[in-house]
Amino acid sequence: MSRRHGRFVAAIDQGTTSTRCLVFDHGGRMVAVDQHEHRQHYPQPGWAEHDAAEIWRNTLRVLPGALDSAGLQPSDLAAVGIANQRETTVVWERATGRPVAPAITWQDTRSAALIEELNRGPTAQLFHEVCGLTPAGYFAAPRLRWLLDHVPGLQRRARTGEIAFGTIESWLIWNLTGGPDGGVHVTDVTNASRTLLMDIRTLDWDQRLLDALDIPRELLPEVRPNAQVYGECVVGLPGVPIGGAFGDQQAALFGQTCFAAGEAKCTYGTGAFLLMNTGDQVPTSSHGLISTVAFALEGQPPVYASEGSIAVAGALVQWFRDALEMIRSAPEIETLARRVDDNGGCYIVPAFAGLFAPRWQPDARGVVVGLTSYVTRSHLARAVLEATAWQTAEVVEAMSADTGIAFTGLKVDGGMTANHLLMQIVADVLAVPVERPLVAESVSLGAAYAAGLAVGYWPDLEGLRDNWHQAAVWQPAMSEAVRRRERDSWDHAVQRTLHWVREDADRRP
Repeated sequence: MSRRHGRFVAAIDQGTTSTRCLVFDHGGRMVAVDQHEHRQHYPQPGWAEHDAAEIWRNTLRVLPGALDSAGLQPSDLAAVGIANQRETTVVWERATGRPVAPAITWQDTRSAALIEELNRGPTAQLFHEVCGLTPAGYFAAPRLRWLLDHVPGLQRRARTGEIAFGTIESWLIWNLTGGPDGGVHVTDVTNASRTLLMDIRTLDWDQRLLDALDIPRELLPEVRPNAQVYGECVVGLPGVPIGGAFGDQQAALFGQTCFAAGEAKCTYGTGAFLLMNTGDQVPTSSHGLISTVAFALEGQPPVYASEGSIAVAGALVQWFRDALEMIRSAPEIETLARRVDDNGGCYIVPAFAGLFAPRWQPDARGVVVGLTSYVTRSHLARAVLEATAWQTAEVVEAMSADTGIAFTGLKVDGGMTANHLLMQIVADVLAVPVERPLVAESVSLGAAYAAGLAVGYWPDLEGLRDNWHQAAVWQPAMSEAVRRRERDSWDHAVQRTLHWVREDADRRP
């Protein structure tokens, strides 16, 4: 497609708690943003759902909202890219565009029995060899299998092609390009690599994996590179090309311009996700990390990454605010935590739905330990922040052990980086400098970069590197003796979370 002459590039950032549209200029600076939250649904313990139709409605609200705030028209845009919450599973009717069930999010644990069966069965090693992943409820395909098993008639309709499956970017692209009237059904390689169904080397669906989960190919989207024109918007941004898509964490790696092997970033949002670029080598892990596609540009070989996923980071602050009502707003936690110099001997391990990387303990549950009459609300606030930092340290140590690459610094982004105390604690426990870029919206920027590359708005990766500028850096200030002591106490606390869920213990009346 010939290059459009728009002055800006837009990104749709569809996250776990909200949908946003951001507009960037050629220097990678944000010029407009609009955001709308969607409801979180928890119908049973361990279940987490979204309404995909609500997310689509919110998308149609934020697109004109962002443009209006900057006095722009769709014709001012060269392209739009999409970043999305990964692994969240949507199934909809092709004829009507209606979701057949709630979207099952990446936080959901209902497929635990299926995962246990897969890991005991003969195909467990096949999954690891082909897609680079060990079966876990974190990924999209087990949720799809659950829907096929529990929504009446869905397996039959899947085989006849009446329904479509996708992660959130597929759902949005299909709707933006016409929905029931010619919508394009595609996914990008980074989202496809998180389903348990894609061959990480060929970048296409693998029939052996489909057979292992009895998933019909007829309902799957076509796998595409991250930077490629997928089609044009019919609604929302009429006439604007959709120039690419990314799973949110790979989008952040791309937005942070971590294009070379060994470069790493951590995004602090609802969860925390640390990715290291491993170049053209598919990483192997003996320390609980994930092998994933970092990005694939059209006509070029894929670039891979090692990833450590932390389930609960910003979500712990939300819990502290909403469930415990300890603070009125999320930023208040920093003010509260700064009233004390340490955690008072208290540790919080937020294993609300088990522990993710590098421990992968689905039967763990959260604990607050070390409580004494000395501990105040301020100590608890500090323990909340320290929980995110120590979980980061566990992932960094696992990644260094797997790759043999010593961390010399960490690029960070996401909403939690506004908390300067948290960033200082992260630098302290990692014993390396922590850098935040001038544009902290790395997820959205990565999606915009992909779209801009696809239409020639930016010429190449080196041009994108020139846009990265440091806004803040935190240097480690913790002594080694304190670091060792606190790490030992953290490990001691984590041990208290393990094996909490017992099949033979019915705790509910």
